Amino acid sequence: MKVRTKRVYLDPGDEDGTRILVDRLWPRGLTKEKAKADIWLKEIAPSTELRKWFGHDLERWTEFQTRYAEELKLHSEQLALLKLEADRGPITLVFGARDEEHNQAVVLQRVLQHK
Repeated sequence: MKVRTKRVYLDPGDEDGTRILVDRLWPRGLTKEKAKADIWLKEIAPSTELRKWFGHDLERWTEFQTRYAEELKLHSEQLALLKLEADRGPITLVFGARDEEHNQAVVLQRVLQHK
């Protein structure tokens, strides 16, 4: 299973495979044509409450990972869809956050790779 993560603002590449947007909100200032997201799974993104609580505060990163992993347990259908897509070929979880190492796509990637 090949699962990558990438900022949605970066140019798509052939190696991306299926591009899946995993943000609850559409990325600011980006058209659908520019995003080139094949699937938008906003339901699998962190809840609004969790997203606001985290606020990309690195001191909350460890706790965010734990809380988000718990939320993901409620999204078995979306996780199954992601696994199915990954079994078909490479997928790239695209996200809008500036921090490429501390965001929901990174957590989601780890969860998928451990299933």
